[in-house]
Amino acid sequence: MSMIDGLERPVPVPFDWAKPFWDAANEKKLVVQHCGPCDLNIYPPKEKCNECDTTEPLGWKEVEGKGHIDVYLVIKDSRIKGFRGAQPINFAIITLDEDPGLNFLSNLPGTPAGEVPVGAAVEVIFDESVEVGRQLVPEWRVIG
Repeated sequence: MSMIDGLERPVPVPFDWAKPFWDAANEKKLVVQHCGPCDLNIYPPKEKCNECDTTEPLGWKEVEGKGHIDVYLVIKDSRIKGFRGAQPINFAIITLDEDPGLNFLSNLPGTPAGEVPVGAAVEVIFDESVEVGRQLVPEWRVIG
């Protein structure tokens, strides 16, 4: 575990099919899976496409990493051990502008708890100070 601003983060242990996502994060790139036969982007990573019955392995596609805040809540009394030292903490759903069907979760580093501008533009960051183990974790910050 790594402690950042009171938030204890477990080191991600990816499944085989999710490893390219985490490898890309270490290169400060945001990637999502892509199903060629049905031309569908997929996040979070899955073992196979849920929309078609292809036996083809899912590919990977780099995305721009821009989005907007769809909705959020503030966690004030979490049962999750790693959140306790950081409370209150934002928990925001980010919709990817490039593909509005994809949503990411973020605590919005730099945004005070409860002061989340719903609808605001955000961008993905791979802050070295948020390194967990040797794994960079994609997060989102408000821009503009």
